[in-house]
Amino acid sequence: MKLALVGMPGCGKSTIGRHLGRRFDVPFVDSDAEIEKRLDCSIGFYFQRHGEAAFRDVEVQVIDELTRASAFVLATGGGAVLREENRRALADRCTVVYLKASPEDLWRRLKHDTKRPLLQGGDGLGKLRDLHAERDPYYTSIADFCIETGPPSQQTMVNMIAMQVELAGLASAPRTGKTTM
Repeated sequence: MKLALVGMPGCGKSTIGRHLGRRFDVPFVDSDAEIEKRLDCSIGFYFQRHGEAAFRDVEVQVIDELTRASAFVLATGGGAVLREENRRALADRCTVVYLKASPEDLWRRLKHDTKRPLLQGGDGLGKLRDLHAERDPYYTSIADFCIETGPPSQQTMVNMIAMQVELAGLASAPRTGKTTM
């Protein structure tokens, strides 16, 4: 199974991805965490020093490498879909799940977050609305499945994604049948 989660910052890609990796007994990888390991610094620091374009160049390399593995659940950075190379790698090599959340729901989750460089300073909700308007068409264009992240619990979202993946014949039912949250 090669499952990639895409969506806006704060929609739950890393949390849900970890649970799906355990559920299907495949490695979980967070592309942002992998990028930070390779850069040996935070993404925010790298953004400040080198700018977004340089960060996106590194992200393309990392996503290309990660999507060539044989089995995984991958949580991508929120902006990974901005580059055509990433969209192509994800769509061609993975089953893509779009975790869709409204900017208002995301703002409730992220308003105190100080680590996301694109949300720092100024009108955070306005920035999320702008990012959502820009990115939603990209997420939608590569998604095999779209899961609304509003009211469902993490457990429910994991079960919904697992059911979709299993019904599509992309993975067999997990051995335990349940994911512990």
